[in-house]
Amino acid sequence: MLRRLLALDGVLAVCRFRDDGAFVEGLGLLDEEGLRRLARFAHDYKRMVQGNADQLSMFTGMPGWTPPGGWIVRGRASSACSVANLVCIVDNAEANLAEVMDALAEAARW
Repeated sequence: MLRRLLALDGVLAVCRFRDDGAFVEGLGLLDEEGLRRLARFAHDYKRMVQGNADQLSMFTGMPGWTPPGGWIVRGRASSACSVANLVCIVDNAEANLAEVMDALAEAARW
């Protein structure tokens, strides 16, 4: 699963983490400690996004905000993308974010 994600254009590193944030496995240009930190960041950010989506749903009264389908933090040269318990770092110049998010969503169902 992770190898398929890593094979996408622009994907530099990918990892999977448990619901408690513990690192499960990872591949790519980051060393193991970097992958562990990425997993922890993704877990913490996922929890924040879930809380914000709950608030947005409550304040707007509009359905469909929860559960959130994923998130992207876009930087100047690279971005972090996550769906469920998968996260990857991509090169903005080479990656198609829609393709990456679709592949993460598909992989999350495996």
